[in-house]
Amino acid sequence: MVPRPMKRRLEIAGPVPFGLDREKPRHLRDTLAVVWENRAKLGYAWRVLNQGVCDGCSLGPRGLQDDVIPGLHLCTTRLRLMRLNTMEAFDPQKLPDLATLRTMSGAQLQALGRLGVPLAFGPGDTRLRPMTWDEALDRVAGQLRDAAPDRLGFFATSRGLTNEAYYAFQKLARLAGSNNVDLCSRLCHAASVSGLEASIGVGAPTCSLSDFIGTDLLVIWGSNIANNQPVTMKYLVKAKAAGTRIFVVNPVREPGLEAYWVPSMPMSALFGTRLADRFFQVKVGGDQAFIAGVLKALVAAGKVDTAFVEAHTAGFADLVASLEPRTWEELEAASGLPRSEMEAFAEAYGAAKTAVLVYSMGLTQHAFGTRNVQAIANLALARGNLGRPKTGIMPIRGHSGVQGGGECGVSPVKLPGAQPLTDENRAKFGEAWGRPVPAQPGLAFGQLLGQAHDVGLDLLYLVGGNLWETMPDPAYMAKAMGGVKLRVHQDIVLNTGTLLDGAEVLILPARTRYEQHGGGTSTNTERRIRFTPYIPGHEVGEAKAEWWIPTELGRRAFPDAHHFTSTAAIRAEMGRLMPMYAGIETLAKAGDWVQWGGPQLCPGGDFAKMPDRRAQFTPMEPVHLRAPEGKLHLSTRRGKQFNSIVYPGGDPLMGAKRDDAFLVSQADAERLGLADGAAIVVTSDLGRVEGVAKVADITPGHVQGYWPKANRLIGQVYDPISGQPDYNAWVSIAPAGRT
Repeated sequence: MVPRPMKRRLEIAGPVPFGLDREKPRHLRDTLAVVWENRAKLGYAWRVLNQGVCDGCSLGPRGLQDDVIPGLHLCTTRLRLMRLNTMEAFDPQKLPDLATLRTMSGAQLQALGRLGVPLAFGPGDTRLRPMTWDEALDRVAGQLRDAAPDRLGFFATSRGLTNEAYYAFQKLARLAGSNNVDLCSRLCHAASVSGLEASIGVGAPTCSLSDFIGTDLLVIWGSNIANNQPVTMKYLVKAKAAGTRIFVVNPVREPGLEAYWVPSMPMSALFGTRLADRFFQVKVGGDQAFIAGVLKALVAAGKVDTAFVEAHTAGFADLVASLEPRTWEELEAASGLPRSEMEAFAEAYGAAKTAVLVYSMGLTQHAFGTRNVQAIANLALARGNLGRPKTGIMPIRGHSGVQGGGECGVSPVKLPGAQPLTDENRAKFGEAWGRPVPAQPGLAFGQLLGQAHDVGLDLLYLVGGNLWETMPDPAYMAKAMGGVKLRVHQDIVLNTGTLLDGAEVLILPARTRYEQHGGGTSTNTERRIRFTPYIPGHEVGEAKAEWWIPTELGRRAFPDAHHFTSTAAIRAEMGRLMPMYAGIETLAKAGDWVQWGGPQLCPGGDFAKMPDRRAQFTPMEPVHLRAPEGKLHLSTRRGKQFNSIVYPGGDPLMGAKRDDAFLVSQADAERLGLADGAAIVVTSDLGRVEGVAKVADITPGHVQGYWPKANRLIGQVYDPISGQPDYNAWVSIAPAGRT
């Protein structure tokens, strides 16, 4: 039995009721605004909230409940998305012309309404042209049938998609003979998959969200969950009450992790709750050096769990040998923190009987993202913090369905169930599908877009998302997407990427998960697969279910293959062919769920997918990023936004506008002669953007800008192991008018 921490008296954030003296979300105001904008469909909106699995962040509560703690669970992230589920289809005849549409923002395009009929445009068109479904499907099916497999590309987003849609989508790619199928997790957690697989044999979160509550130490690393997964904040308040200490390792002292007002908890809603016990403000890219210092201190203090290491791991001696030549001066310079900070972290971590390490894109979105994740795994393994209650590694996800996308086969190198492209696995799926599965591994999406840019593609099939705005170097991406013979966008609304020039562009209207007859499932960040039923009361034009469209395309292009007739049939096949998802075939009504792998992976230190069932330590050579003369290190942030979700306004916790704010330290602002709110020009090797300086508590020498504007400054650099883009650049900043 794991001893529980002593309960703690919660500290309030401040004496002013509801935090009216702070920059923070105004939950009541925002909720009333959501009620008003959905007033014509309040009954349907209520049924979605009460019966459906959340289509917002990766925590995915079911209805107004979840499976972590009792009580009401609702956040403004989910509420802000409600309008996508209640709005009606726009009339294509009343749309502005293409030139006008291309001047509109994502929020303005979204406000036009839902897509209701297939649309098309090409060179010379001044307006979007409605099509019939038969015309659109036959055109795409013909291209699928006729094109060479290596000139096909498939990409899916994760916001609101179901596992059934993912499975049908990747099946279509393989029926066409191509493994060029990828997911938006390539942009956020591809490094987690590659790093964790190399270390522990499975590229997924190892614990449950309930393990946060009552663990001795919870470390939040390179993540701003207060903005992007706000439901988590309730778990953090519960964790604090149960005696958990919370450490944050991040270049920015995020206000929402320092204190938060949880609207469904009366005392927290009134006076807020202080959360982080300690911040460790590392340099961007300094995490490996910081972890190396912590490990060095753990070894010196004799705080390594030698029994666990000897019984369940390999490579520890090599790790220690790699640490020995690293001087403290070297680690301090690379991490941006003094030795005393690394030793303080090690002392607390070494004293904790249990710990959970939570991280996100602050660690993964680097050219060395996989190595960052392996460093986190080293830290967990050194103390045996895997395979037990209240321990684990949690790469916390962004969108509601992203965990399931890769697991259901939207991957260029794996089949559904994270099964590699072996002859045996290909034969198994080929027999089930009625056509052979290609053996040649596909291209990660960065590589595929490079091919589109350099030599073109015959077909690029995109389900949701806005790659133009979310990928680095958007000018390059626009040219790449323009180099496609037929570009297909399957979506529920228009976005700026949909309207990019192209030889021929088709737009296919899809339904939301709640409009999908037969229901569907989604997998949240703790590997919990939840069922959402069909919720009647909202039919949008001629929109079709996300799983039906690729299935029907396959039927038309490859009539000899085996095709699905319902979502239940897809789940039945998944349960048969994906051991990981055993039990999904039983999910049929609201509230049904199954958690693959159980509450904790690798129980008792059994790393079943690793050689000799032992986890692998990785030797460390910490990265040391040295700034060129006069440069700052730019990294990106979301601020109540992940990937291509459109939100109005700004970052409510930072008090900054996403459209133009760049966070700089007080020291850098003084050195550059910048006042808070000053107009600035930010320049990189790729280009320049205008913005506004926002003085914040960020490590000096660094600047943070918001997606998607900051992406214009970032060139194409990829992690060579995972293929994940690096969202960082060296920039200079000057007051506007002085450049």
